[in-house]
Amino acid sequence: MPKAQANGIEIHYEEQGDPSAPAMLLIMGFGAQLTLWPDELVDELVGQGFRVIRYDNRDIGLSQKLDGQRAPGIVWMTLLNKFGITPRVPYTLADMAADAVGLLDALGIDKAHIVGASMGGMIAQHVAAKYPERCLSFTQVFSTTGNPKLPSAKKEALQALVTRPKSDEEEALVDHGVMLARTIGSPGYPTSEDRLRERARAGVRRSYYPEGPTRHLSAIVADGDRSKMIRTIAVPTLVLHGEADPLVPCEGGRDTARHIPGAKLKTIPGWGHDLPLDLVDEVAGEIAAHAKAAVAA
Repeated sequence: MPKAQANGIEIHYEEQGDPSAPAMLLIMGFGAQLTLWPDELVDELVGQGFRVIRYDNRDIGLSQKLDGQRAPGIVWMTLLNKFGITPRVPYTLADMAADAVGLLDALGIDKAHIVGASMGGMIAQHVAAKYPERCLSFTQVFSTTGNPKLPSAKKEALQALVTRPKSDEEEALVDHGVMLARTIGSPGYPTSEDRLRERARAGVRRSYYPEGPTRHLSAIVADGDRSKMIRTIAVPTLVLHGEADPLVPCEGGRDTARHIPGAKLKTIPGWGHDLPLDLVDEVAGEIAAHAKAAVAA
């Protein structure tokens, strides 16, 4: 299993494609392992001529865990943010962006197309804003700016996200994973029960580490509003978002596109907060076309 030292953190990664092809770095979201980038999407991007690297963020999957580092309570953090006080957290999204760039360093990659989903899109915003010399293009998938005036997640999506599994037994964890996936998934592109259970079981067996998402969430809350930062992004940017996303409403994508100069926005009816098989070709096609156009410009 390939691992690299990146920004002082041991990062597990996987790569597919011709090593001499243009690199594309996929950054996954909150509490999510690299396997949430479907193999079918990766294969499609490889077929489009890219060297595709996906990795587990710190504190999740097979990457290094920061055991013993306590995150402050979310209610307390939210209160501090309202008074303009940045809470102290174990690490920040900026730190996680440095992990991404550190992985590029470890792999000897000078520049890459950066693709981030959900929290991974927030991390990718930091990469594009702070390390533009390392970015060939930036694609954001169902993410947001942190603007507190934007619509919140739907109640049922938030409830599913914070609900704990009934136990640490495998079947309970699989049931919980299926419930969450179905709640935040795409109403226009439903995933079969068999596939949901298969993917949830594979994720549980690969790694189960409930402490990591707590620290991920603290990093998101502490990051606050990124609107001012992303106005400085000069990297060619594409924003992809589902119009039926119950967890990160589509307005988050629209707000991102409004703030990044020259950003292109593509919204898809019926798409929620997942990467369903029925959308793999369209999403991969949009990412690949944007990446190729950015280099050709």
